[in-house]
Amino acid sequence: MRCVNSIFGELLKPIDRRQFRGIVEKHDGAYDKSFKSWDHLVTLVGAQLGQTMSLRAVEGAFNANSHQHYHLDVGRIARSTLSDANARRPVGVFAETFAMLAEKADRHTRVEGAEMVRLIDSSPVPLGKMCKWAEWNGRIRGMKMHTVYEPDGKCPRCVEITPATVNDVEIGRQTGLEAGVTYVFDKGYYHFGWWKKINDTGAFFVTRTKVSTRLRKTKSRYVRKTLGDGFKIIDDANVVLASRGDSILPIPLRRIKVRRDKGGMITLITNDLQRTAIEIAALYKSRWQIELLFRWIKQHLNLRKFMAKNDNAIRLQILAAMIAYLLLRLARRLNSLRMLDLRFAELVCQRLFMRSPIAKIDRPPPVNPSKPKPRFSSDQLGFCYE
Repeated sequence: MRCVNSIFGELLKPIDRRQFRGIVEKHDGAYDKSFKSWDHLVTLVGAQLGQTMSLRAVEGAFNANSHQHYHLDVGRIARSTLSDANARRPVGVFAETFAMLAEKADRHTRVEGAEMVRLIDSSPVPLGKMCKWAEWNGRIRGMKMHTVYEPDGKCPRCVEITPATVNDVEIGRQTGLEAGVTYVFDKGYYHFGWWKKINDTGAFFVTRTKVSTRLRKTKSRYVRKTLGDGFKIIDDANVVLASRGDSILPIPLRRIKVRRDKGGMITLITNDLQRTAIEIAALYKSRWQIELLFRWIKQHLNLRKFMAKNDNAIRLQILAAMIAYLLLRLARRLNSLRMLDLRFAELVCQRLFMRSPIAKIDRPPPVNPSKPKPRFSSDQLGFCYE
């Protein structure tokens, strides 16, 4: 009889085990022979998909399904061993596994003919009083999750976890740039040197200006269409810096003033001279999609309660959540599922260890063929007992 893998086993298939072993050797992550890096990854990702909130719950749920361990290539776990691994295993093992999956997800979820757009933003990860070592940035005590997001494929491309006091633009300046890509970000990434680097790479940026930035109009641009989806174009012009001269930012700049239907007026600045004002305003509006990503992950994966209080364990749990998100995206794409992302995540949580193809995750299990239903002839007399 053909073996049918579990839902969890099917979800883990995109992780190339040979590449994973290379990552472990690179970071010297195999410090514990009884609890290998693969066991650790499977345990934390399973905790995210199953929405378990504590070490004790992870131990109980995972060991209760020990009949599935052989096919997952893992063994039983103890919460003390998991706690030690969370504190000691290098974060780079999980970070590079995420990068490997992000590259694969980009190939599979890329939309043919879609514009190359990257949204850049950060999301706070509050830790409160439970972690006294966490730094206070004036608003929260905790960490930040910096993300580069590809909106067409709904795929995070890069994740960096830092203390809450690290400025967004410091991480943004470390982002690898690609020619022809448009980077969209808010005022947290306001840095003239980085803008020049984007322009020199052959890429584009769209962002908002600060109130203190003084711009001088050099040429008005004709606006053929002014009404967009929820906004109206007020002005479009080529500009240069007026306060300290254009030598600070010697690249072509364009200022677009936009009035939102449900809000005030915002001023956008870009080095893109080809797109229409409506298209550029729509690109900045699409930045909201990365906020939806952060909200989805925090609501439907386990990032509200952490299983440990040390820095290393928290970083591993955040990366495990992002890996779980990518595995869900890949499974949904590869199996051509049409259901909503939330519905799919709920079914995975309920049927994580059930042996069934992912394509049939929303269907009831088949009737046991070894117990056929009785057949009655049309001319056979039937009796009813009361």
